[in-house]
Amino acid sequence: MAKERSGTDDPARTLELLWREPGRGGPRRGPKQGLTVDAVVRAAIELADSGGLDVVTMRSVAQRLGVTPMTLYTYVPGKAELLDLMLDAAYLQMPRTDHTAVPWRTRVEAVAHENRDLYRRHPWMAALPTTRPPLGPGLMTKYEHELAAFDGLGLDDVEMDAALTFLLGFVQSVARAELDARAARDSAMSDEQWWAVNAPLLARVFDPTRFPLAARVGSAAGAAHQSVYSPEHAFDFGLQRVLDGLTRLIEDRSR
Repeated sequence: MAKERSGTDDPARTLELLWREPGRGGPRRGPKQGLTVDAVVRAAIELADSGGLDVVTMRSVAQRLGVTPMTLYTYVPGKAELLDLMLDAAYLQMPRTDHTAVPWRTRVEAVAHENRDLYRRHPWMAALPTTRPPLGPGLMTKYEHELAAFDGLGLDDVEMDAALTFLLGFVQSVARAELDARAARDSAMSDEQWWAVNAPLLARVFDPTRFPLAARVGSAAGAAHQSVYSPEHAFDFGLQRVLDGLTRLIEDRSR
């Protein structure tokens, strides 16, 4: 999945598709009358949600819609543009919490949870590089909403953008780790089976007197989480540390 990337190919064509007016983009020529860009994007998202980005190809989307791949290319030029459209559609559809008259930490926490929920609905988004994000209405709606969580706190515009980027980067990193953990759980060997195989081998080679901190802390964490890794704990603990850091910045600006 890491090889997939949005924001490539023809930017003018991509922007035209992203900002298409409702009802535009179809029907066009081809045997499937009534097909639209929106229908193509929905089909691609459904495929990605169920099987990941590896199963999303122009051919597989065309098969899902009952058309030929050549017909599909009359709606979307290629996979790079399709990825941009998928991302922007997911951004546009995500639920947004009303930030009116609530403390700033509550607002920022809500933004973090909204994005985590987004990655859980669409796990493929967590692994998709977006260094050149789709500049469509979904992204802009999301950006406007999330910046409002930092508005009025004494931060300048660059700091507001940086604070939001910092927060979203944390959420995405946890989402990627959770995706990796889920893939491990879905593999042929469960966590319990993996430990049953590896624990005796580790006991033979691992000297706890040589690595006393690793032995003590690793045992305590494993017992607390009942696993090598707990996405819930990582998210809750990390989010509070992010908020603590932002609190310091905001307090400094207020002085």
